[in-house]
Amino acid sequence: MSITKRVYTFGNGKAEGKADMKNLLGGKGANLAEMNLIGVPVPPGFTITTDTCTEYYQLGKDKVVELLKPEVEAAIALIEKLMNSKFGDVENPLLVSVRSGARASMPGMMDTILNLGLNDAVVDGLTRKTGNARFAWDSYRRFVQMYGDVVLGMKPENKNDIDPFEEIIEEVKEAKGVELDTDLTVEDLKELVTKFKAAVKKQTGKDFPESAYEQLWGAVCSVFDSWMNDRAILYRKMEGIPAEWGTAVNVQAMVFGNMGETSATGVCFSRDAATGEDQFIGEYLINAQGEDVVAGIRTPQQITKLGSQRWAELAGVSEEERRSKFPSMEEAMPEIYKELDAIQTKLENHYRDMQDMEFTVQEGKLWMLQTRSGKRTGAAMVKIAMDMLRQGMIDEKTALLRLEPNKLDELLHPIFDKEALKKATVIAKGLAASPGAASGMIVFNADDAAEWAKQDDMEAQLDAEGKRPKKKVIMVRIETSPEDLAGMAAAEGILTARGGMTSHAAVVARGMGKCCVSGAGALRIDYAAKTMEVDGKIYKEGDYISLNGSNGDIYDGKVATKEAELDSDFAEIMTLSDKYTKMAVRTNADTPKDAKKAREFGAVGIGLCRTEHMFFEGEKIKAMREMILAENAEGRRVALEKILPYQQADFEGIFEAMEGCPVTVRLLDPPLHEFVPHDEKGQQEMANAMGVDVKVIKQRVDALHEQNPMLGHRGARLGNTYPEITEMQTKAILGAALKLKKKGVKTMPEIMVPLTGILYEFLEQEKVIRATAKKLFEETGDSIDYKVGTMIEIPRAALTANRIASAAEFFSFGTNDLTQMTFGYSRDDIGSFLPVYLEKKILKFDPFQVLDQNGVGQLVRMATEKGRAVRPDLKCGICGEHGGEPSSVEFCHRVGLNYVSCSPFRVPIARLAAAQAALKED
Repeated sequence: MSITKRVYTFGNGKAEGKADMKNLLGGKGANLAEMNLIGVPVPPGFTITTDTCTEYYQLGKDKVVELLKPEVEAAIALIEKLMNSKFGDVENPLLVSVRSGARASMPGMMDTILNLGLNDAVVDGLTRKTGNARFAWDSYRRFVQMYGDVVLGMKPENKNDIDPFEEIIEEVKEAKGVELDTDLTVEDLKELVTKFKAAVKKQTGKDFPESAYEQLWGAVCSVFDSWMNDRAILYRKMEGIPAEWGTAVNVQAMVFGNMGETSATGVCFSRDAATGEDQFIGEYLINAQGEDVVAGIRTPQQITKLGSQRWAELAGVSEEERRSKFPSMEEAMPEIYKELDAIQTKLENHYRDMQDMEFTVQEGKLWMLQTRSGKRTGAAMVKIAMDMLRQGMIDEKTALLRLEPNKLDELLHPIFDKEALKKATVIAKGLAASPGAASGMIVFNADDAAEWAKQDDMEAQLDAEGKRPKKKVIMVRIETSPEDLAGMAAAEGILTARGGMTSHAAVVARGMGKCCVSGAGALRIDYAAKTMEVDGKIYKEGDYISLNGSNGDIYDGKVATKEAELDSDFAEIMTLSDKYTKMAVRTNADTPKDAKKAREFGAVGIGLCRTEHMFFEGEKIKAMREMILAENAEGRRVALEKILPYQQADFEGIFEAMEGCPVTVRLLDPPLHEFVPHDEKGQQEMANAMGVDVKVIKQRVDALHEQNPMLGHRGARLGNTYPEITEMQTKAILGAALKLKKKGVKTMPEIMVPLTGILYEFLEQEKVIRATAKKLFEETGDSIDYKVGTMIEIPRAALTANRIASAAEFFSFGTNDLTQMTFGYSRDDIGSFLPVYLEKKILKFDPFQVLDQNGVGQLVRMATEKGRAVRPDLKCGICGEHGGEPSSVEFCHRVGLNYVSCSPFRVPIARLAAAQAALKED
């Protein structure tokens, strides 16, 4: 009988794990093992597997602790041997850190405990051992604070309150008349520990635990518990990380960056995570521990001299003051810097990717605590991939497969207009932590940011569909914490008064592709009053500011934006994608402007042109309403003749923008009730415009009312009931093509019949289209090639696709409606139960965002196979929202579709996803 191994040790250049064991050991544990194996100095320790996390939730805390005890105690004994100290011993104590480590990087989302193993007796022993009382008591107060927060639940009771421990620290500092934590004396630190423990006793009713092993099991279980905390769940949902993966737990011997002026801690990147520049960068703090750097409580110093000079320039600090007060590690600790620089190069070359590393310097000795492939912005992602390709570190296929398609979206976001920036007022500067342009209303906490972002902006103009956009917010914090994740996700940008380029705000913002300015020290933020003061001016919640995440500028009010400017690296990525892809990418576009934009992004055709969007402007809607009011076919034809020239002109613009590319035009799809007003004011205005009594309008509106319009008089049913609509649209489509033909513009029209469920309803529409085309060609003495196909969006159409393909020349899968009808979900009403379904894991994802491959996808597969069995050259594509979602694109490739079609700004994403799908198959 095999015994399950739950603990893997590492240390002294040896390890039971290695880099390719991320699924079992998590990213951190696998890389700690790997660093040992390649000769990087790493404090010894052990990793508890991700599978044990799964057991923890299945079997419960007590059973898993019982199962782990023998292996954990043996692993602790190994650390004791390597560190020549003993866990829980008073005279020669071993202290450990306890950290999480999922297989996918989740920065700051789960919990960490440092200095574990301290108590009142051990802290005195540590003082005697090191001869450094300040270090010992600083470590103790940090441990009590972290353990109290993470394990004992000492959280602020109100969202606007500060952390209870931080509140005590501020009280003591104020009483002692000092500004920095490092200014506190040994006696001050002892006082802090006493007050911390009293606060724990008051809030929890229990004494702080003294036993080292009791502390260890509390910490280990808290890390497992943190896998299911709110912020971790939200982050997994945002990043698409499955809950069943679980987290590993890493226990390591402590090394101390807070032992004095020859000790330090820091975070560094082998390349710039914001821009992708091939420049070693990072931040460090002397006499500090790791959490100080990423928490943003102290603004750290730069590792490199160049980085320090750039920081000083932004901060308005003179070179003389920089050298004396804020020296880089390169200048202050040159030997350590040289060793760190060599290690970062070694790690990047080993992993062949940009590395995000954590380190500690203990009394002049460098220790590496973590390495991982670093989170990066979309721009940095593209630049790093292309630079490494050019440098010969990776090949073309690796460069493409390393990219995250959805992050390309960041490169397409608007940037500030240069002319508008000249007029903008800079109120403060911070660090350019994550690039981008953001304008919005100030909010001061995560809950408000998330709530405001759901509300309509009553001051904004209505969009083309008559709707108001949602409020845009900038979340302003002294510093962010993992609890702020929901607010960060909802905000347009993040601004913090404290923290550096490696603070929580900066790292998470870059991962999200959010604009972020951190460390803006001129800000004075008052959470209680909900104000931000800058140079004497007060900004209140709801006031507008703008952030430039590319240079750290903060502006008063709104600043106008313009379209993004794409560089040559982006173009090269797209060229590489086209080299390997086997599936074309089209766009969904209803206007020449959208068509041109999509073509700029590389679309090779239009997969869906919705003609109904052309009916809502000025004279068009008036003529459309005349048609609806008409009492017979002749009356409808008279009204439709008025619409014809407008429709033809629209198609001319679209065809010209897509010269030489296929354009699939969907015939009128929505029910007629969508074209008439349903409020009394609108009906009166329509009556006045049409010159009829308002009663006539009301009667017609009532007659058009349907209980379930989605399943009612629409699509092919509308065209078959009112064939004159199909006649007019066919004339407009082919008339536009013929007119452009005379100009020498090549067009490839494809006429698509929507909502076909029965072969005969398609045949009826095809008959009208073909007859109208024949007549038009005879009248003009010219002709043009065109195709007639259908949209597969009804399950019956997929089931009988072989019959429909006997007449239809192409299929376009409308997966929006196909998903509605397959699930029986209304897209308009799903919000009332979808969040619960996702929370309870009844559904793994929103099926309207990510294609349901097991259900809807099988209908797509079946229809494609059935259709091609009858018509081998049947062209098949997808035009639902899923056409720009990477996993759905990959599925479309696997089932052999000819193309996917998506909105213009998703075209680059789909192109890359299609290339990756082809590469994964090779």
